[in-house]
Amino acid sequence: MVCFPFHRKELHVRCSLAGKSLRPKDVVFHSKMKIKAHTISGSQYLLALASGVMLTASFPKIGWSAMAWVAMVPLLYAVCERPVPTGFKLGLFAGMVHHITLLYWVTGVMGTYGGLPVAVSWAVLFLLAAYLSLYPAVFCSAMIVAWSKGPRWLWIAPFLWVGLEYIRSFFLSGFPWENLGYSQFDWLQLIQISDMFGVYGVSALIIAVNALFFELLKKIGEKKALPWTALAVVALFFGATLAYGAWRIKRIDESVAQAPSLTVALVQGNIDQARKWDPSFQEETLRRYERLTRTTWRDRPSLTIWPETALPFYFLHDQVLADQVIALVREAKSHFVLGSPSFETVGDEVRYFNSAYLVGPDGAVLGRYDKVHLVPYGEYVPLRRFFPFLGKIVEAVGDFKAGQPGLVLSWEGGKLGVLICFEVIFPGLARTLAANGAQLLVNITNDAWFGKSSAPYQHLSMAVFRAVENRRSLTRAANTGISVFVDPVGRILGETPLFEEAVRTGSVPIMGERGFYTRWGDAFAILCVMVCLGALGIFFWKNRNTSQTTNIGGPYDVTGIEK
Repeated sequence: MVCFPFHRKELHVRCSLAGKSLRPKDVVFHSKMKIKAHTISGSQYLLALASGVMLTASFPKIGWSAMAWVAMVPLLYAVCERPVPTGFKLGLFAGMVHHITLLYWVTGVMGTYGGLPVAVSWAVLFLLAAYLSLYPAVFCSAMIVAWSKGPRWLWIAPFLWVGLEYIRSFFLSGFPWENLGYSQFDWLQLIQISDMFGVYGVSALIIAVNALFFELLKKIGEKKALPWTALAVVALFFGATLAYGAWRIKRIDESVAQAPSLTVALVQGNIDQARKWDPSFQEETLRRYERLTRTTWRDRPSLTIWPETALPFYFLHDQVLADQVIALVREAKSHFVLGSPSFETVGDEVRYFNSAYLVGPDGAVLGRYDKVHLVPYGEYVPLRRFFPFLGKIVEAVGDFKAGQPGLVLSWEGGKLGVLICFEVIFPGLARTLAANGAQLLVNITNDAWFGKSSAPYQHLSMAVFRAVENRRSLTRAANTGISVFVDPVGRILGETPLFEEAVRTGSVPIMGERGFYTRWGDAFAILCVMVCLGALGIFFWKNRNTSQTTNIGGPYDVTGIEK
Protein backbone atom coordinates (compact mmCIF):
# COMPACT_ATOMS: atom_id res chain seq x y z
CA MET A 1 0.00 0.00 0.00
CA VAL A 2 1.34 3.48 -0.92
CA CYS A 3 0.62 6.63 1.10
CA PHE A 4 0.44 9.88 -0.93
CA PRO A 5 0.63 13.27 0.86
CA PHE A 6 -1.46 15.08 -1.78
CA HIS A 7 -4.89 15.36 -3.29
CA ARG A 8 -6.37 12.92 -5.78
CA LYS A 9 -6.12 15.43 -8.61
CA GLU A 10 -2.33 15.10 -8.53
CA LEU A 11 -2.39 11.32 -8.32
CA HIS A 12 -1.80 10.80 -12.02
CA VAL A 13 1.29 13.03 -11.90
CA ARG A 14 2.79 11.28 -8.92
CA CYS A 15 1.97 7.84 -10.27
CA SER A 16 3.73 8.64 -13.50
CA LEU A 17 6.77 9.74 -11.53
CA ALA A 18 6.69 6.48 -9.64
CA GLY A 19 6.52 4.64 -12.93
CA LYS A 20 3.77 2.36 -11.69
CA SER A 21 0.09 1.83 -12.31
CA LEU A 22 -1.76 1.92 -8.99
CA ARG A 23 -5.21 0.66 -8.22
CA PRO A 24 -7.48 2.81 -6.03
CA LYS A 25 -7.44 0.24 -3.25
CA ASP A 26 -3.64 0.53 -3.11
CA VAL A 27 -3.82 4.21 -2.25
CA VAL A 28 -4.61 5.75 1.12
CA PHE A 29 -5.17 9.50 1.50
CA HIS A 30 -4.73 11.22 4.84
CA SER A 31 -7.41 13.81 5.45
CA LYS A 32 -4.97 16.17 7.16
CA MET A 33 -2.58 16.25 4.21
CA LYS A 34 -2.77 19.13 1.76
CA ILE A 35 -0.90 20.94 -0.94
CA LYS A 36 1.27 23.80 0.38
CA ALA A 37 1.12 26.62 -2.13
CA HIS A 38 4.31 28.46 -3.01
CA THR A 39 3.05 31.65 -1.39
CA ILE A 40 5.08 33.65 1.09
CA SER A 41 3.39 35.31 4.03
CA GLY A 42 4.07 38.83 5.20
CA SER A 43 5.58 37.50 8.41
CA GLN A 44 8.12 35.49 6.43
CA TYR A 45 9.14 38.58 4.48
CA LEU A 46 9.47 40.48 7.76
CA LEU A 47 11.78 37.80 9.12
CA ALA A 48 13.92 37.93 5.97
CA LEU A 49 13.92 41.72 6.16
CA ALA A 50 15.10 41.55 9.77
CA SER A 51 17.99 39.29 8.81
CA GLY A 52 19.05 41.59 5.98
CA VAL A 53 19.01 44.68 8.19
CA MET A 54 20.78 42.93 11.07
CA LEU A 55 23.53 41.68 8.76
CA THR A 56 24.24 45.21 7.52
CA ALA A 57 24.16 46.60 11.06
CA SER A 58 26.91 44.12 11.98
CA PHE A 59 29.38 45.93 9.73
CA PRO A 60 30.88 49.42 9.83
CA LYS A 61 29.75 52.18 9.92
CA ILE A 62 27.04 51.00 12.34
CA GLY A 63 29.36 48.31 13.64
CA TRP A 64 27.08 46.37 15.96
CA SER A 65 29.23 43.30 15.48
CA ALA A 66 27.42 41.23 18.13
CA MET A 67 24.34 41.26 15.91
CA ALA A 68 26.08 39.00 13.38
CA TRP A 69 25.78 36.10 15.82
CA VAL A 70 21.97 36.11 15.61
CA ALA A 71 21.34 37.89 12.29
CA MET A 72 20.60 34.68 10.37
CA VAL A 73 18.17 33.25 12.92
CA PRO A 74 15.06 35.02 11.56
CA LEU A 75 15.86 33.93 8.01
CA LEU A 76 16.47 30.33 9.06
CA TYR A 77 13.15 30.35 10.86
CA ALA A 78 11.40 31.80 7.81
CA VAL A 79 12.69 29.12 5.45
CA CYS A 80 12.66 26.12 7.78
CA GLU A 81 10.54 23.26 6.41
CA ARG A 82 9.42 25.34 3.45
CA PRO A 83 9.55 24.44 -0.25
CA VAL A 84 12.80 25.15 -2.04
CA PRO A 85 11.32 27.93 -4.22
CA THR A 86 10.13 29.71 -1.08
CA GLY A 87 13.56 29.43 0.51
CA PHE A 88 15.24 30.75 -2.62
CA LYS A 89 12.93 33.77 -2.79
CA LEU A 90 13.32 34.60 0.90
CA GLY A 91 17.09 34.20 0.73
CA LEU A 92 17.18 36.44 -2.31
CA PHE A 93 15.02 39.04 -0.58
CA ALA A 94 17.16 39.04 2.58
CA GLY A 95 20.27 39.30 0.43
CA MET A 96 18.87 42.25 -1.50
CA VAL A 97 18.02 44.09 1.71
CA HIS A 98 21.50 43.41 3.09
CA HIS A 99 23.55 44.28 0.03
CA ILE A 100 21.60 47.37 -0.97
CA THR A 101 21.96 48.81 2.54
CA LEU A 102 25.60 47.70 2.77
CA LEU A 103 26.69 48.93 -0.67
CA TYR A 104 24.49 52.01 -1.01
CA TRP A 105 27.64 54.08 -1.60
CA VAL A 106 27.98 52.53 -5.07
CA THR A 107 25.37 54.96 -6.35
CA GLY A 108 27.49 57.91 -5.22
CA VAL A 109 30.57 56.56 -6.97
CA MET A 110 28.70 55.90 -10.19
CA GLY A 111 26.87 59.21 -10.16
CA THR A 112 29.61 61.54 -8.94
CA TYR A 113 32.61 60.10 -10.74
CA GLY A 114 31.04 57.97 -13.45
CA GLY A 115 28.69 60.71 -14.58
CA LEU A 116 25.76 58.30 -14.70
CA PRO A 117 22.17 59.45 -14.17
CA VAL A 118 20.67 58.69 -10.77
CA ALA A 119 18.36 56.05 -12.21
CA VAL A 120 21.22 54.24 -13.94
CA SER A 121 23.39 54.43 -10.80
CA TRP A 122 20.64 52.77 -8.77
CA ALA A 123 20.14 50.19 -11.50
CA VAL A 124 23.83 49.28 -11.26
CA LEU A 125 23.49 48.90 -7.48
CA PHE A 126 20.41 46.69 -7.87
CA LEU A 127 22.17 44.49 -10.42
CA LEU A 128 25.20 44.09 -8.15
CA ALA A 129 22.99 43.39 -5.13
CA ALA A 130 20.92 40.89 -7.11
CA TYR A 131 24.03 38.95 -8.09
CA LEU A 132 25.42 38.91 -4.54
CA SER A 133 22.00 37.91 -3.20
CA LEU A 134 22.11 34.70 -5.19
CA TYR A 135 24.53 33.31 -2.61
CA PRO A 136 22.22 33.55 0.42
CA ALA A 137 19.39 32.38 -1.85
CA VAL A 138 21.34 29.23 -2.73
CA PHE A 139 22.26 28.82 0.93
CA CYS A 140 18.61 28.85 2.00
CA SER A 141 17.60 26.50 -0.79
CA ALA A 142 20.35 24.04 0.04
CA MET A 143 19.47 24.15 3.73
CA ILE A 144 15.88 23.20 2.91
CA VAL A 145 17.13 20.20 0.95
CA ALA A 146 19.39 19.29 3.89
CA TRP A 147 16.49 19.58 6.35
CA SER A 148 14.50 17.19 4.20
CA LYS A 149 16.98 14.50 5.24
CA GLY A 150 16.46 15.23 8.92
CA PRO A 151 17.28 17.94 11.50
CA ARG A 152 20.77 16.58 12.05
CA TRP A 153 21.75 17.93 8.66
CA LEU A 154 21.80 21.40 10.19
CA TRP A 155 25.54 20.79 10.74
CA ILE A 156 26.10 21.46 7.04
CA ALA A 157 25.26 25.17 7.45
CA PRO A 158 28.78 26.51 8.30
CA PHE A 159 30.39 24.49 5.51
CA LEU A 160 27.78 25.59 3.00
CA TRP A 161 28.06 29.27 3.91
CA VAL A 162 31.85 29.28 3.75
CA GLY A 163 31.86 27.33 0.49
CA LEU A 164 29.63 29.98 -1.07
CA GLU A 165 31.77 32.81 0.32
CA TYR A 166 34.83 31.18 -1.19
CA ILE A 167 33.21 30.82 -4.61
CA ARG A 168 32.15 34.47 -4.44
CA SER A 169 35.78 35.45 -3.87
CA PHE A 170 36.83 34.46 -7.39
CA PHE A 171 33.72 33.89 -9.54
CA LEU A 172 33.24 36.64 -12.16
CA SER A 173 36.57 38.19 -11.04
CA GLY A 174 35.50 38.01 -7.40
CA PHE A 175 33.90 40.43 -4.97
CA PRO A 176 34.36 39.18 -1.38
CA TRP A 177 33.35 42.54 0.09
CA GLU A 178 32.49 42.16 3.77
CA ASN A 179 32.25 38.41 4.12
CA LEU A 180 30.45 37.62 7.35
CA GLY A 181 33.65 37.09 9.34
CA TYR A 182 34.83 40.65 8.69
CA SER A 183 32.13 41.93 11.04
CA GLN A 184 34.32 40.78 13.96
CA PHE A 185 37.45 42.68 12.91
CA ASP A 186 37.75 44.42 16.28
CA TRP A 187 37.33 41.29 18.45
CA LEU A 188 41.02 40.43 18.68
CA GLN A 189 40.75 37.16 20.59
CA LEU A 190 38.22 35.77 18.15
CA ILE A 191 39.94 36.64 14.88
CA GLN A 192 43.29 35.02 15.73
CA ILE A 193 42.07 31.76 14.18
CA SER A 194 42.50 33.55 10.86
CA ASP A 195 46.16 32.54 10.82
CA MET A 196 44.88 29.00 10.23
CA PHE A 197 41.50 29.29 8.56
CA GLY A 198 41.49 32.82 7.18
CA VAL A 199 38.44 35.01 7.58
CA TYR A 200 36.41 31.96 6.54
CA GLY A 201 36.99 30.36 9.94
CA VAL A 202 35.30 33.29 11.64
CA SER A 203 32.39 33.14 9.17
CA ALA A 204 31.94 29.43 9.87
CA LEU A 205 31.83 29.98 13.63
CA ILE A 206 29.26 32.77 13.29
CA ILE A 207 26.98 30.61 11.14
CA ALA A 208 27.36 27.68 13.54
CA VAL A 209 26.24 29.88 16.44
CA ASN A 210 23.31 31.23 14.39
CA ALA A 211 22.25 27.68 13.51
CA LEU A 212 22.51 26.66 17.16
CA PHE A 213 20.36 29.59 18.35
CA PHE A 214 17.81 28.76 15.69
CA GLU A 215 17.66 25.12 16.75
CA LEU A 216 17.40 26.05 20.44
CA LEU A 217 14.49 28.43 19.80
CA LYS A 218 12.79 25.88 17.57
CA LYS A 219 13.06 23.12 20.18
CA ILE A 220 11.83 25.44 22.93
CA GLY A 221 8.87 26.49 20.79
CA GLU A 222 8.01 22.85 20.07
CA LYS A 223 8.59 21.92 23.73
CA LYS A 224 11.07 19.25 22.71
CA ALA A 225 14.38 18.20 24.22
CA LEU A 226 17.16 20.68 23.66
CA PRO A 227 19.97 19.73 21.25
CA TRP A 228 22.56 19.25 23.97
CA THR A 229 25.10 17.58 21.69
CA ALA A 230 25.05 20.47 19.22
CA LEU A 231 25.21 22.95 22.08
CA ALA A 232 28.25 21.21 23.55
CA VAL A 233 30.06 21.01 20.20
CA VAL A 234 29.52 24.67 19.31
CA ALA A 235 30.43 25.78 22.84
CA LEU A 236 33.61 23.71 22.62
CA PHE A 237 34.65 25.29 19.32
CA PHE A 238 33.77 28.78 20.53
CA GLY A 239 35.70 28.35 23.77
CA ALA A 240 38.67 26.82 21.96
CA THR A 241 38.70 29.76 19.52
CA LEU A 242 38.87 32.32 22.33
CA ALA A 243 41.49 30.30 24.23
CA TYR A 244 43.62 30.01 21.10
CA GLY A 245 43.22 33.72 20.49
CA ALA A 246 44.41 34.69 23.95
CA TRP A 247 47.39 32.34 23.71
CA ARG A 248 48.27 33.46 20.19
CA ILE A 249 48.13 37.16 21.01
CA LYS A 250 50.58 36.62 23.86
CA ARG A 251 52.96 34.61 21.68
CA ILE A 252 52.88 37.10 18.79
CA ASP A 253 53.41 40.05 21.11
CA GLU A 254 56.48 38.27 22.47
CA SER A 255 57.77 37.72 18.93
CA VAL A 256 57.13 41.36 18.04
CA ALA A 257 59.13 42.52 21.05
CA GLN A 258 62.14 40.57 19.78
CA ALA A 259 61.74 41.35 16.07
CA PRO A 260 63.68 44.09 14.27
CA SER A 261 61.62 47.18 13.50
CA LEU A 262 61.69 50.24 11.32
CA THR A 263 60.05 53.63 11.49
CA VAL A 264 57.41 54.21 8.84
CA ALA A 265 55.71 57.48 7.93
CA LEU A 266 52.26 57.61 6.34
CA VAL A 267 51.29 60.74 4.44
CA GLN A 268 47.61 61.52 3.82
CA GLY A 269 47.40 64.35 1.30
CA ASN A 270 43.61 64.71 1.20
CA ILE A 271 43.54 65.64 -2.48
CA ASP A 272 40.10 66.45 -3.84
CA GLN A 273 39.16 63.73 -6.33
CA ALA A 274 37.47 66.28 -8.57
CA ARG A 275 40.79 68.15 -8.98
CA LYS A 276 43.20 65.25 -8.67
CA TRP A 277 43.81 64.79 -12.39
CA ASP A 278 43.64 68.48 -13.31
CA PRO A 279 47.07 69.35 -14.82
CA SER A 280 46.89 72.82 -13.28
CA PHE A 281 46.64 71.24 -9.82
CA GLN A 282 49.72 68.98 -10.15
CA GLU A 283 52.13 71.50 -8.64
CA GLU A 284 49.80 72.11 -5.71
CA THR A 285 49.56 68.36 -5.12
CA LEU A 286 53.33 68.00 -4.97
CA ARG A 287 53.71 71.04 -2.68
CA ARG A 288 51.16 69.58 -0.27
CA TYR A 289 52.87 66.19 -0.10
CA GLU A 290 56.25 67.85 0.29
CA ARG A 291 54.99 70.03 3.15
CA LEU A 292 53.38 67.09 4.96
CA THR A 293 56.37 64.81 4.39
CA ARG A 294 58.78 67.33 5.92
CA THR A 295 56.81 67.23 9.18
CA THR A 296 57.74 63.56 9.58
CA TRP A 297 61.48 64.12 9.37
CA ARG A 298 61.84 64.74 13.10
CA ASP A 299 61.05 61.03 13.55
CA ARG A 300 63.61 60.02 10.90
CA PRO A 301 61.47 57.44 9.11
CA SER A 302 63.23 54.67 7.24
CA LEU A 303 60.24 54.33 4.92
CA THR A 304 57.75 56.98 3.79
CA ILE A 305 54.53 55.92 2.09
CA TRP A 306 52.34 58.06 -0.15
CA PRO A 307 48.88 56.84 -1.23
CA GLU A 308 47.63 55.30 -4.45
CA THR A 309 48.21 57.64 -7.44
CA ALA A 310 49.55 60.31 -5.09
CA LEU A 311 51.55 61.38 -8.14
CA PRO A 312 48.88 62.44 -10.69
CA PHE A 313 51.26 62.02 -13.61
CA TYR A 314 53.47 59.34 -15.14
CA PHE A 315 56.42 59.11 -12.78
CA LEU A 316 59.80 59.03 -14.58
CA HIS A 317 58.12 60.18 -17.81
CA ASP A 318 57.15 63.71 -16.81
CA GLN A 319 60.75 64.68 -16.08
CA VAL A 320 60.15 68.08 -14.50
CA LEU A 321 57.68 66.82 -11.91
CA ALA A 322 59.63 63.60 -11.36
CA ASP A 323 62.79 65.60 -10.59
CA GLN A 324 60.93 67.48 -7.86
CA VAL A 325 59.89 64.23 -6.23
CA ILE A 326 63.36 62.68 -6.48
CA ALA A 327 64.92 65.82 -4.99
CA LEU A 328 62.60 65.49 -1.99
CA VAL A 329 63.47 61.80 -1.60
CA ARG A 330 67.19 62.58 -1.57
CA GLU A 331 66.71 65.36 0.97
CA ALA A 332 64.62 63.07 3.19
CA LYS A 333 67.27 60.32 3.10
CA SER A 334 64.45 57.80 3.35
CA HIS A 335 62.99 55.07 1.19
CA PHE A 336 59.69 56.01 -0.42
CA VAL A 337 56.71 54.05 -1.73
CA LEU A 338 55.00 56.29 -4.29
CA GLY A 339 51.69 55.60 -6.01
CA SER A 340 51.62 56.61 -9.66
CA PRO A 341 50.18 55.47 -12.99
CA SER A 342 52.75 54.04 -15.40
CA PHE A 343 52.91 52.73 -18.94
CA GLU A 344 55.00 50.55 -21.20
CA THR A 345 55.18 50.34 -24.98
CA VAL A 346 55.16 46.83 -26.43
CA GLY A 347 55.34 47.02 -30.20
CA ASP A 348 52.47 49.21 -31.29
CA GLU A 349 50.57 48.66 -28.04
CA VAL A 350 50.73 51.00 -25.05
CA ARG A 351 50.00 49.24 -21.77
CA TYR A 352 48.93 51.26 -18.73
CA PHE A 353 49.33 50.20 -15.11
CA ASN A 354 48.28 51.38 -11.67
CA SER A 355 51.65 51.20 -9.95
CA ALA A 356 53.66 51.68 -6.79
CA TYR A 357 57.35 52.62 -7.04
CA LEU A 358 59.96 51.89 -4.40
CA VAL A 359 62.55 54.66 -4.51
CA GLY A 360 65.80 54.59 -2.53
CA PRO A 361 67.35 57.51 -0.58
CA ASP A 362 69.62 58.25 -3.54
CA GLY A 363 66.63 58.69 -5.84
CA ALA A 364 67.11 55.41 -7.67
CA VAL A 365 64.03 53.32 -8.44
CA LEU A 366 64.49 49.96 -6.71
CA GLY A 367 61.36 48.32 -8.02
CA ARG A 368 57.80 48.74 -9.27
CA TYR A 369 54.67 46.83 -8.38
CA ASP A 370 51.74 46.92 -10.80
CA LYS A 371 48.25 46.33 -9.49
CA VAL A 372 47.11 42.77 -10.18
CA HIS A 373 43.38 42.75 -9.39
CA LEU A 374 41.79 45.63 -11.26
CA VAL A 375 38.44 47.25 -10.50
CA PRO A 376 35.83 46.47 -13.19
CA TYR A 377 34.62 49.69 -14.82
CA GLY A 378 37.08 51.61 -12.65
CA GLU A 379 40.35 50.44 -14.19
CA TYR A 380 39.23 48.29 -17.09
CA VAL A 381 36.02 47.74 -18.99
CA PRO A 382 34.82 44.13 -19.21
CA LEU A 383 32.09 43.29 -21.72
CA ARG A 384 32.47 46.74 -23.24
CA ARG A 385 30.23 46.00 -26.22
CA PHE A 386 27.37 44.88 -23.96
CA PHE A 387 27.60 47.79 -21.48
CA PRO A 388 29.06 50.71 -23.42
CA PHE A 389 27.12 53.26 -21.35
CA LEU A 390 29.10 52.44 -18.20
CA GLY A 391 32.51 53.34 -19.54
CA LYS A 392 35.19 53.97 -16.93
CA ILE A 393 34.79 56.05 -13.79
CA VAL A 394 38.40 57.21 -13.68
CA GLU A 395 40.22 59.65 -15.88
CA ALA A 396 43.04 57.75 -17.56
CA VAL A 397 44.25 57.00 -21.04
CA GLY A 398 43.02 53.56 -22.07
CA ASP A 399 42.39 50.58 -19.82
CA PHE A 400 44.86 49.45 -17.17
CA LYS A 401 46.55 46.07 -17.48
CA ALA A 402 47.13 43.63 -14.65
CA GLY A 403 50.62 43.22 -13.21
CA GLN A 404 52.55 40.17 -12.01
CA PRO A 405 50.97 38.45 -8.97
CA GLY A 406 53.11 38.02 -5.88
CA LEU A 407 55.86 40.48 -6.86
CA VAL A 408 57.67 41.78 -3.77
CA LEU A 409 59.84 44.91 -3.60
CA SER A 410 63.24 44.42 -1.97
CA TRP A 411 65.51 46.87 -0.18
CA GLU A 412 68.10 46.65 2.58
CA GLY A 413 65.36 46.99 5.22
CA GLY A 414 63.63 43.85 4.00
CA LYS A 415 60.93 42.95 1.51
CA LEU A 416 57.68 44.81 0.97
CA GLY A 417 54.40 43.38 -0.28
CA VAL A 418 52.26 46.10 -1.84
CA LEU A 419 48.49 45.90 -2.14
CA ILE A 420 46.86 48.69 -4.13
CA CYS A 421 43.36 49.82 -3.17
CA PHE A 422 40.79 47.01 -3.00
CA GLU A 423 43.43 44.31 -3.59
CA VAL A 424 43.52 44.21 0.20
CA ILE A 425 40.08 42.52 0.28
CA PHE A 426 41.48 39.44 -1.51
CA PRO A 427 43.20 37.14 1.02
CA GLY A 428 45.09 35.22 -1.65
CA LEU A 429 46.98 38.27 -2.91
CA ALA A 430 48.37 39.14 0.53
CA ARG A 431 49.12 35.49 1.27
CA THR A 432 51.11 35.12 -1.95
CA LEU A 433 53.17 38.19 -1.10
CA ALA A 434 53.91 36.86 2.39
CA ALA A 435 54.75 33.42 1.01
CA ASN A 436 57.18 35.10 -1.41
CA GLY A 437 59.04 36.69 1.49
CA ALA A 438 57.27 39.99 2.12
CA GLN A 439 57.96 41.04 5.72
CA LEU A 440 55.73 44.10 5.70
CA LEU A 441 52.42 44.60 3.91
CA VAL A 442 51.84 48.05 2.42
CA ASN A 443 48.33 49.05 1.38
CA ILE A 444 48.08 52.26 -0.61
CA THR A 445 44.61 53.41 -1.56
CA ASN A 446 42.46 56.29 -2.67
CA ASP A 447 39.09 56.08 -0.93
CA ALA A 448 38.06 59.57 -1.98
CA TRP A 449 35.53 57.91 -4.30
CA PHE A 450 33.48 56.83 -1.32
CA GLY A 451 33.00 60.21 0.32
CA LYS A 452 32.04 60.07 3.99
CA SER A 453 30.01 56.91 3.54
CA SER A 454 30.49 53.57 5.29
CA ALA A 455 32.81 52.29 2.56
CA PRO A 456 36.16 53.56 3.95
CA TYR A 457 35.38 51.93 7.30
CA GLN A 458 34.29 48.70 5.63
CA HIS A 459 37.45 48.73 3.51
CA LEU A 460 39.62 49.05 6.63
CA SER A 461 37.82 46.23 8.44
CA MET A 462 38.92 43.80 5.74
CA ALA A 463 42.53 45.03 5.72
CA VAL A 464 42.85 44.01 9.38
CA PHE A 465 42.53 40.34 8.49
CA ARG A 466 45.44 40.43 6.04
CA ALA A 467 47.73 41.31 8.94
CA VAL A 468 46.36 38.57 11.21
CA GLU A 469 46.30 35.86 8.55
CA ASN A 470 49.96 36.30 7.67
CA ARG A 471 51.30 37.70 10.98
CA ARG A 472 52.65 40.79 9.28
CA SER A 473 52.32 44.45 10.11
CA LEU A 474 50.18 46.28 7.59
CA THR A 475 50.70 49.96 6.87
CA ARG A 476 47.90 51.77 5.10
CA ALA A 477 48.25 55.15 3.41
CA ALA A 478 44.99 56.54 2.02
CA ASN A 479 44.56 59.76 0.07
CA THR A 480 41.61 60.99 2.13
CA GLY A 481 41.82 58.41 4.93
CA ILE A 482 41.61 56.14 6.73
CA SER A 483 45.40 55.75 7.14
CA VAL A 484 46.51 53.37 9.89
CA PHE A 485 49.05 50.91 11.19
CA VAL A 486 47.76 47.39 11.84
CA ASP A 487 49.99 45.20 13.98
CA PRO A 488 50.37 41.40 13.48
CA VAL A 489 47.52 40.60 15.87
CA GLY A 490 45.12 43.06 14.25
CA ARG A 491 45.32 46.11 16.48
CA ILE A 492 44.50 49.34 14.63
CA LEU A 493 46.97 52.06 15.58
CA GLY A 494 47.31 55.72 14.61
CA GLU A 495 43.97 55.95 12.81
CA THR A 496 43.54 59.19 10.86
CA PRO A 497 40.27 61.08 10.33
CA LEU A 498 38.55 61.20 6.97
CA PHE A 499 39.06 64.12 4.58
CA GLU A 500 41.79 65.84 6.55
CA GLU A 501 45.48 66.30 5.87
CA ALA A 502 47.36 64.01 8.21
CA VAL A 503 50.65 62.24 8.85
CA ARG A 504 51.41 59.31 11.11
CA THR A 505 54.73 57.79 12.06
CA GLY A 506 55.19 54.52 13.88
CA SER A 507 57.63 51.74 14.62
CA VAL A 508 56.56 48.53 12.92
CA PRO A 509 58.06 45.05 13.40
CA ILE A 510 59.60 43.20 10.48
CA MET A 511 58.22 39.66 10.65
CA GLY A 512 59.06 36.63 8.55
CA GLU A 513 56.93 33.90 10.14
CA ARG A 514 55.12 31.60 7.73
CA GLY A 515 52.18 30.13 9.56
CA PHE A 516 49.55 27.68 8.43
CA TYR A 517 47.53 30.16 6.40
CA THR A 518 50.56 31.68 4.69
CA ARG A 519 51.72 28.20 3.69
CA TRP A 520 48.41 26.60 2.78
CA GLY A 521 46.08 29.50 2.02
CA ASP A 522 42.35 28.84 1.83
CA ALA A 523 42.61 25.13 2.57
CA PHE A 524 39.74 25.37 5.06
CA ALA A 525 37.45 27.10 2.55
CA ILE A 526 38.31 24.51 -0.10
CA LEU A 527 37.59 21.77 2.43
CA CYS A 528 34.17 23.33 3.02
CA VAL A 529 33.45 23.18 -0.69
CA MET A 530 34.50 19.52 -0.76
CA VAL A 531 32.30 18.72 2.24
CA CYS A 532 29.32 20.29 0.50
CA LEU A 533 30.03 18.37 -2.69
CA GLY A 534 30.36 15.20 -0.64
CA ALA A 535 27.05 15.88 1.09
CA LEU A 536 25.45 16.51 -2.29
CA GLY A 537 26.81 13.18 -3.49
CA ILE A 538 25.41 11.41 -0.44
CA PHE A 539 22.05 13.08 -0.99
CA PHE A 540 21.81 11.88 -4.57
CA TRP A 541 23.13 8.44 -3.65
CA LYS A 542 20.47 8.01 -0.98
CA ASN A 543 17.83 9.22 -3.41
CA ARG A 544 19.00 7.25 -6.44
CA ASN A 545 15.68 5.42 -6.37
CA THR A 546 13.60 8.59 -5.98
CA SER A 547 11.83 7.86 -9.25
CA GLN A 548 10.26 4.84 -7.53
CA THR A 549 9.05 6.82 -4.48
CA THR A 550 6.88 9.84 -3.98
CA ASN A 551 8.21 11.54 -0.87
CA ILE A 552 11.81 12.38 0.09
CA GLY A 553 11.00 12.63 3.79
CA GLY A 554 10.86 15.45 6.24
CA PRO A 555 7.90 17.66 7.09
CA TYR A 556 7.78 18.96 3.52
CA ASP A 557 8.47 17.60 0.12
CA VAL A 558 10.97 20.04 -1.43
CA THR A 559 8.49 20.56 -4.25
CA GLY A 560 6.05 22.08 -1.81
CA ILE A 561 3.96 19.21 -0.46
CA GLU A 562 3.07 19.64 3.19
CA LYS A 563 2.25 16.59 5.27
